[in-house]
Amino acid sequence: MSLRGTNASSGMGVAEQSKTTFLELQRKKVHRYVIFKIDEKKKEVVVEKTGGPAESYDDFTASLPENDCRYAVYDFDFVTSENCQKSKIFFIAWSPSVSRIRAKMLYATSKDRFRRELEGIHYEIQATDPTEMDLEVLRDRAN
Repeated sequence: MSLRGTNASSGMGVAEQSKTTFLELQRKKVHRYVIFKIDEKKKEVVVEKTGGPAESYDDFTASLPENDCRYAVYDFDFVTSENCQKSKIFFIAWSPSVSRIRAKMLYATSKDRFRRELEGIHYEIQATDPTEMDLEVLRDRAN
């Protein structure tokens, strides 16, 4: 049964590639992050950009548009106080205050549905400016 048919009212689908790319990040560690955008014409969430394992958090935040919304998934590696190497997957809903009202609405109303498609997310962060998704914020949440 396709998910697209079940909830026709919201009408936002998720491109197969979006799910596949998320799985590559989650299981194979092919990507450090994935940035998704809503394709308003196709009415679905598509992959806009991926970052390789060597890319930094700064590379990731620099890839987010300053004046438009995005969804992103970031694979955060850290060392616990017991010295264990761990990794947590963050879902970031990026909605800068300067973006268009329509974009904010669209991303807000589609978020939960899209997030449900990506199984294995540990934390969610909603950010309207870069300080709300600072690396320290991730560190605090992950520990």
